[in-house]
Amino acid sequence: MSQQIELIATTAFGLEAVVARELKALGYAEQTVEDGRVAIAADLSAICRCNLWLRSADRVLVKMAEFEADDFGLLFDRTNELPWADWIPVDGAFPVRGKSVKSQLHSVPDCQKLVKKAIVEKLKESYGDTWFEESGAVFAVDVALLRNRVTISLDTSGAGLHKRGYRRLTGQAPLRETLVAALVQLSYWNADRHLLDPFCGTGTIPIEAALIGRNLAPGRGRQFAAEQWPLLGETVWRQAREEAEDLAEHDRELQIIGTDIDDNALSQARYHAREAGVEQGIHFQQRDFADLSSSRKYGCLITNPPYGQRVGEVAEAVELYRQMPAVLAPLETWSIYVLTSHPDFERLIGRQAGRRRKLYNGKLACTYFQFPGPRPPRVVEKPE
Repeated sequence: MSQQIELIATTAFGLEAVVARELKALGYAEQTVEDGRVAIAADLSAICRCNLWLRSADRVLVKMAEFEADDFGLLFDRTNELPWADWIPVDGAFPVRGKSVKSQLHSVPDCQKLVKKAIVEKLKESYGDTWFEESGAVFAVDVALLRNRVTISLDTSGAGLHKRGYRRLTGQAPLRETLVAALVQLSYWNADRHLLDPFCGTGTIPIEAALIGRNLAPGRGRQFAAEQWPLLGETVWRQAREEAEDLAEHDRELQIIGTDIDDNALSQARYHAREAGVEQGIHFQQRDFADLSSSRKYGCLITNPPYGQRVGEVAEAVELYRQMPAVLAPLETWSIYVLTSHPDFERLIGRQAGRRRKLYNGKLACTYFQFPGPRPPRVVEKPE
């Protein structure tokens, strides 16, 4: 696996630093960070490890080329020059996806057709065939144009990385798992501290925290497009999965609580926790937010309360936010983290956040309000 390639981990805007930190933890310290993506140079095994381990990235792409093109001739020629047969076998399927932002080549369908034709012509030359059935493994080609700068990549992930495989039931307005993992990683929480989500819904925040706390690879329960790629083979994937299992801490004690007023949502949360393999690490209970209480100290409350986006729900959300100061007052040593799109959140709770971070819940612009609490006292071990 010594062949060097360039990988791109795509991200939602605002999460680039989180993904960069995850990649560094995997050993990929040399990075190029841009809006919506983090690029690294690595060997082929990184395809497997990044797909298995990245918690907040959207996809992992192999960058085939990056070049300037302001006309279709240049786009065709530069695409046709690439070593497509090194990656795509004679029976490989290679659908082309595209996007164009502020580029002279603004017609995405035309760009897709041209890139597809350029790849076909190159494969004809490489394999001596005139027709490709595309009945085998999928090698999705991404063509991204930004101000006449073209990036051509192969998608190694298949389904987006937010699809861990455990969330089979869908509740109301769920957050993507990748965003939730970022919320946890942007907090002060670690596996030695208590975590509470008082609006846990179908359980994504507690579950993603449990996966982090037990060092469980988020992709360990699913398959990826590149698992079918001949260039990689079964051995490198098996080794990556064995590494993930060796690093897992299945028996790590966790102190994670998820509460919600909706018993049906809690039933789904328990099911999802079982599917994720962290059922024993989380305690779910039915409780109204107004009845929230905890005798624990120095915990972290991470939550995504109702936003009031729908007609008729705005007043309910406003009333909920106004309750927060009184309900959360007893948690004076806790760190509080709230994701919401409500523009007046700080005014309604009568408190300025220590930190704010602009994030996106899908296409909805939100703010992650962070109210760091005091540091827990250091535990000094007594000499024996």
